[in-house]
Amino acid sequence: QVHLVESGGGLVQAGGSLRLSCVASGILFSTKAMGWYRQAPGKQRELVAAITSDGSTNYADSVTGRVTISRDNGKKTVHLQMNTLKPEDTAVYYCNRGRSSTALPGDYWGQGTQVTVSS
Repeated sequence: QVHLVESGGGLVQAGGSLRLSCVASGILFSTKAMGWYRQAPGKQRELVAAITSDGSTNYADSVTGRVTISRDNGKKTVHLQMNTLKPEDTAVYYCNRGRSSTALPGDYWGQGTQVTVSS
């Protein structure tokens, strides 16, 4: 059984920081790309950041320079460090395991963690 469990969301003031974590269990992790997506009310889910199995990263234009994705293959964990948060970053953030070493999204999603940024 595949499990992706996110944590680290919460309420923060604009300009603040949060670190999201996603722990995988029961699945291959180190050989797959991982991604963080977000979905705000009334909007489509969008890719925020991705990391390939070899550690190459990619970011949405809206978060470049403010967000860092990282992975720890030994702990089957992917992190999303978010700094200088803005109210428009408010969304539910989801972790996704890619379908290959580079391609996203895959079939497996976490349950999501709410991030709310107050102005």
